[in-house]
Amino acid sequence: MSTQPVDPVSLTQRLVQCQSVTPNEGGAITILQQLLAEAGFSCQRIDRNDVANLYARWGDTSPVFGFNGHTDTVPAGNIQEWSVNPFGGEVKDGKLWGRGAADMKSGVASFVAAAIDFVNTNPAQEGSIAITVTGDEEAIAIDGSAAIIDWMQKNDQHMTVCLVGEPTCPEIFGEEIKVGRRGSLSIRLTMFGVQGHSAYPSRYVNPINAMTHFGYLLNNWELDQGTENFQPSIQAITRIETGNSAMNVVPAQCISTVNLRFNELHTTQSLTNKIKKEAEDIAKIHGCRVEVKQLSGAECFYTTPSEFTEIVSRAVKKVLGRTPQSSTSGGTSDARFFAPLCPVVEFGLVGKTMHQVDEHVPVEEIVKLKEVYRQCLDDYFQT
Repeated sequence: MSTQPVDPVSLTQRLVQCQSVTPNEGGAITILQQLLAEAGFSCQRIDRNDVANLYARWGDTSPVFGFNGHTDTVPAGNIQEWSVNPFGGEVKDGKLWGRGAADMKSGVASFVAAAIDFVNTNPAQEGSIAITVTGDEEAIAIDGSAAIIDWMQKNDQHMTVCLVGEPTCPEIFGEEIKVGRRGSLSIRLTMFGVQGHSAYPSRYVNPINAMTHFGYLLNNWELDQGTENFQPSIQAITRIETGNSAMNVVPAQCISTVNLRFNELHTTQSLTNKIKKEAEDIAKIHGCRVEVKQLSGAECFYTTPSEFTEIVSRAVKKVLGRTPQSSTSGGTSDARFFAPLCPVVEFGLVGKTMHQVDEHVPVEEIVKLKEVYRQCLDDYFQT
């Protein structure tokens, strides 16, 4: 069993050097599995539909402190625009550079390093640590954390609390923890009309008219005015197309995609029903037929203030000297999968450069992030 401290910077470098662009594993899960197994964790690879995931547990009693993160990344894009090799894990100017450095291989490296150090120094500690790492967070996320939870439930595994290592800070390291996330819903609408020559309106039914009418209505929706814990829900059309290259032909169909970010006043089902009803009413007005299909959906969640949220806040304060604000802003994360099972908090580095060219994070902050996670473990288990 390994007793050597784990350097989170070196581990981040190794992970960045793995080209684990969704859905490719790239060797990242394998590195973590080997490292955790050497430290005495019982490791289970959970692969589903060519997506690699990892469940690693130390201990066999409760309570169970869980960590969650992902090693998959978005593509690097045009490599010629990068000033460094996006998969080099280079350290220069006090920063570690590369795709996934911020989102979120540094977070994974830091909580793995903190967990290994904790069990090395507390070999007789009561309770357990469960580490879950997925390779399907940046895509549609149906074979990542969802697959891990399916396996956990079938094998009588659970978490008492869960800390997700996503980059949570907008500008300053330590300024925010996430205690909830808005829901997200993407829907595709297809308006079907009748194709025809644009000079003969009696011979066609224009689906674009119906879609623009729907877009106007959607743009003027006020779903709510926000709640105590969340901003107002919002909606946007993110795509409209017909596939029509002719200037004098009315197309047979028009397709659009709608994305909504919503608070706890709504669900994916209630919003899908609302869109379907409105779209059908408008289609009827224009003599069209409409098809509504949900592409993806994630429910809103909120973690109420508790001993666990205080433990994370105090750890940030102890290590960084800054009291973080509790936030529910931003997009979605895999925290939504664990929220129905246990209290979930997210904390990680500054996310300013994630998904950008020349993604990077300060080396010193990776070191400090490991210290925050270790402090969370110490305080939770009261060692």
